Amino acid sequence: MEEIIATAIGALAASGVWLVLRPRTYQVIMGLCLLSYAVNLFIFSMGSLFIGKEPIIREGIKQDLLHYTDPLPQALVLTAIVIGFAMTALFLVVLLAARGLTGTDHVDGGEKQP
Repeated sequence: MEEIIATAIGALAASGVWLVLRPRTYQVIMGLCLLSYAVNLFIFSMGSLFIGKEPIIREGIKQDLLHYTDPLPQALVLTAIVIGFAMTALFLVVLLAARGLTGTDHVDGGEKQP
């Protein structure tokens, strides 16, 4: 399970970095989205990857302290998803405004390139 999550995080991060380095603004925005997904998966995986375990340790019940699911990373990822959605919407509005003003969608805002 850990190998699959690590591979997914690596693939998302690599794709995100590649897209961030592209010259067009839409590709940069998609790269930032992929990077945020990679970071969200990384934070989520830090809370332990156990299925069917208690999210919080209760007193009076003997449990192994190493085999419980931490709810804090789940809350952080949920908050990051909401903030990421709002930032993506803001970036798209800025992209449309910049394209309308400059007539190009290149990151540098310079001349139109083929």
